[in-house]
Amino acid sequence: MGSRADGPRTSGHVIGKMAVFPWHSRNRNYKAEFASCRLEAVPLEFGDYHPLKPITVTESKTKKVNRKGSTSSTSSSSSSSMVDPLSSVLDGTDPLSMFAATADPVALAAATDSSRRKRDRDDNSVVGSDFEPWANKRGEILARYTTTEKLSINLFMGSEKGKAGTATLAMSEKVRTRLEELDDFEEGSQKELLNLTQQDYVNRIEELNQSLKDAWASDQKVKALKIVIQCSKLLSDTSVIQFYPSKFVLITDILDTFGKLVYERIFSMCVDNRSVLPDHFSPENANDTAKETCLNWFFKIASIRELIPRFYVEASILKCNKFLSKTGISECLPRLTCMIRGIGDPLVSVYARAYLCRVGMEVAPHLKETLNKNFFDFLLTFKQIHGDTVQNQLVVQGVELPSYLPLYPPAMDWIFQCISYHAPEALLTEMMERCKKLGNNALLLNSVMSAFRAEFIATRSMDFIGMIKECDESGFPKHLLFRSLGLNLALADPPESDRLQILNEAWKVITKLKNPQDYINCAEVWVEYTCKHFTKREVNTVLADVIKHMTPDRAFEDSYPQLQLIIKKVIAHFHDFSVLFSVEKFLPFLDMFQKESVRVEVCKCIMDAFIKHQQEPTKDPVILNALLHVCKTMHDSVNALTLEDEKRMLSHLINGFIKMVSFGRDFEQQLSFYVESRSMFCNLEPVLVQLIHSVNRLAMETRKLMKGNHSRKTAAFVRACVAYCFITIPSLAGIFTRLNLYLHSGQVALANQCLSQADAFFKAAISLIPEVPKMINIDGKMRPSESFLLEFLCNFFSTLLIVPDHPEHGVLFLVRELLNVIQDYTWEDNSDEKIRIYTCVLHLLSAMSQETYLYHIDKVDSNDSLYGGDSKFLAENNKLCETVMAQILEHLKTLAKDEALKRQSSLGLSFFNSILAHGDLRNNKLNQLSVNLWHLAQRHGCADTRTMVKTLEYIKKQSKQPDMTHLTELALRLPLQTRT
Repeated sequence: MGSRADGPRTSGHVIGKMAVFPWHSRNRNYKAEFASCRLEAVPLEFGDYHPLKPITVTESKTKKVNRKGSTSSTSSSSSSSMVDPLSSVLDGTDPLSMFAATADPVALAAATDSSRRKRDRDDNSVVGSDFEPWANKRGEILARYTTTEKLSINLFMGSEKGKAGTATLAMSEKVRTRLEELDDFEEGSQKELLNLTQQDYVNRIEELNQSLKDAWASDQKVKALKIVIQCSKLLSDTSVIQFYPSKFVLITDILDTFGKLVYERIFSMCVDNRSVLPDHFSPENANDTAKETCLNWFFKIASIRELIPRFYVEASILKCNKFLSKTGISECLPRLTCMIRGIGDPLVSVYARAYLCRVGMEVAPHLKETLNKNFFDFLLTFKQIHGDTVQNQLVVQGVELPSYLPLYPPAMDWIFQCISYHAPEALLTEMMERCKKLGNNALLLNSVMSAFRAEFIATRSMDFIGMIKECDESGFPKHLLFRSLGLNLALADPPESDRLQILNEAWKVITKLKNPQDYINCAEVWVEYTCKHFTKREVNTVLADVIKHMTPDRAFEDSYPQLQLIIKKVIAHFHDFSVLFSVEKFLPFLDMFQKESVRVEVCKCIMDAFIKHQQEPTKDPVILNALLHVCKTMHDSVNALTLEDEKRMLSHLINGFIKMVSFGRDFEQQLSFYVESRSMFCNLEPVLVQLIHSVNRLAMETRKLMKGNHSRKTAAFVRACVAYCFITIPSLAGIFTRLNLYLHSGQVALANQCLSQADAFFKAAISLIPEVPKMINIDGKMRPSESFLLEFLCNFFSTLLIVPDHPEHGVLFLVRELLNVIQDYTWEDNSDEKIRIYTCVLHLLSAMSQETYLYHIDKVDSNDSLYGGDSKFLAENNKLCETVMAQILEHLKTLAKDEALKRQSSLGLSFFNSILAHGDLRNNKLNQLSVNLWHLAQRHGCADTRTMVKTLEYIKKQSKQPDMTHLTELALRLPLQTRT
């Protein structure tokens, strides 16, 4: 860094050559000007209006006989009560209240009771937001149940017979023709596609779904029905049994589409020009045409010969029963439930029950009996899963029982969810008892724990553990049951007296698992239970066990998602990071994240939690060492390919950590921390900027705390802070970042009486200005830099006002150097920023010529104290002013072109205002110059008349002040241009 004894500064090769007009700054009395700008205080007498007092409103009521009447009466009344001022609008009366007042009270009460009963009924017929919809499960099923085996599908080829002339057929002939078309379909007008991959199969199903919509849109209703029947038949095929759950999802999507199309079609028939059918309608609201069409659909479906397509298609349009009778749905659901008893395959039947429960919950969730009946029917047939027929089928397909049983949970879980929704405790208890009585009930038990309310499971945790112990582990392993139990205990708390025993019983099973994937899937769930109810000792034990199981053969590399979840759960429950990092196995656990991208994500989670939950600054060495390691890991992941958004996120997290580190009044330790951080995070510019701001803040805090006691040690520490900033700033890439930090750091140095260091910062900023490019990147877009340079220089000028001159250098040496740089800078051809900067320089020089400056820095003598109004200093100041004025006037001359006249007018008026504010207009030449500028601004009709009028009014107002009477004559010489 430079010192006050540096070599002489150049006086400049431009300044002092172009003096044309003499400049005289007017003397300013800043205190008087401040006083004149204050708002006038108006005393309020007691009882006058106050915005917080109650409002007194005078209401005016006007009665009019009619529009043609000639008489009207007006009455007014005053009220001291609080009245809503908006009530005076519309004559003070709410029109809805007027309407209600004129209604029959008896009829109104009856309507209210009716609407209340209807609302209560609707509340029971619609599931709430606490019921997880089927759509949430759809994606998970499709992703989980896949196959590599080849699939087959039957496509309907269609028959063209009977299509011509159908418009002229009688109704009976139409019905007969459509039934024949259905028979033709069932008799084999199909094409079987074999050896399809799973993706090909999905594509074919999507094609059928689109064909259904196209057929419906082209009024080919029978073809649409044929497509739906054909798709429904696919649900009887279990040749590739592992894919069946996904096939069910795909086919029922088509059924849902068909059901919606039929319902909307019939609903549209009930709408005519006279009335619109309400959302909650009764069969009496439906017209005969809608009812006849609805019956026609049910008759067509009843003619389907095969059980499975007949069941699915009728279930898909179950909602249409609303058009026929009030009891239609309640009568159809039990019948459809009984139809399922005819399906022999237990897998096919359980998914059929799941679809019926899904449709039932959509159209009539209050009909619980049907849901319960499906459940109890399923229990009766549950033993078929372990029967010879199913076992033989599995042998043929080469599927083991442990692979077959997991096909059931999607359907079973959905059935159990529907039944348990808002179910009483007694029913849930009865269902659990029935499951107990069945042998090999692990599958049932898992579905119970997946579907029932978490509170119900948690309060009976020990009962469920006893049932899990008694389960036969063949086919459905116990660790999956413990996983399901753990998921419930993460949502609801078990009895406090049972908590430790529950953990011990569960972990006995978990820790014996040999397969790393089985182990981690189960352990990940129980970590949250451990964190929630126990201390760091138990958490440390669990983490140690996870490390023990996942380290051999680098098994952790296949389980990063589960390991990440464990970390998230731990930091979610340990908000005290001194406790968290005192967990012995926490950092070794982090070492398992060997993959860089995963390790960085984990570090981001830790830092995000720290920033969110750390309330007080810390100096705990355990926390600092651990988080420095975490932040270093994030920093070291940055490379040439790292996106800017990622850099911004990492910088935000590291800066959040830096802000939370405080060593109190141990300033040297604080600075040492910043020095270490600079070496660790040198590749992230926002972090370096934060460190510089933090060090500047540290220097200012030192100044405040040591006020009046400036020892050598304190001064040396402040100089060390200043040196830190001076060394760090050049490593930054952003040009304006460096400029602003040089300025800010110079201000801090000046505030701490480090004058040589302040000079060094300001000289560095001045030398950097020529490097400012014409265009800079702002949020990914290239923008001109001149406006940003103007903003910076204006701030710089405000600081230079209080910077004292060096005794060995010339007068205003920093200002001269800055003016030389501005003069040499290459500005845009059509830019006026250079002249705006010169205008700001004129303001600065005018302020420097005052006897007492507007502001000062404590214990720093500015030039007003150093020179004491010396005539030589003022003469040099005026010379600079005259040179700057010449530059401005020269630029104004270059704007005397048609395309630049508006710019000339604007700059001329701006320069006029600067002379008016800062110049002594008692000087004749300066007075004449201001008059010339006024005429120039209006010469070509480019000036804003309103602005000119307000400016002239201001001059006349100022002329009334005692020391501004000379403005009266000036105002007379400033005419306003008239426009015709």
